Amino acid sequence: MSFVAWIVLGLVAGFIGSKIVNKRGEGVLLDIVLGIVGAVVGGWLFNTFGSAGVTGLNLYSLLVAVVGAVVVLVVYHALRGAA
Repeated sequence: MSFVAWIVLGLVAGFIGSKIVNKRGEGVLLDIVLGIVGAVVGGWLFNTFGSAGVTGLNLYSLLVAVVGAVVVLVVYHALRGAA
């Protein structure tokens, strides 16, 4: 996937993940960063459990990225709340 595709996938996944986790976004830049990290984490999780990870700019990859973004956001909020 190209760099721009990762940014687009990260933005959308981060936005959706933020809406799922805390009902509001974290801001555009943090949504993108957490979404990209979430896509990587989601791809790793799906590969670990025997499924394909992020395969391109498609709905399955968006699902993988959103799952990863939710995991990253839950950990982020747990660490931020503890500090």
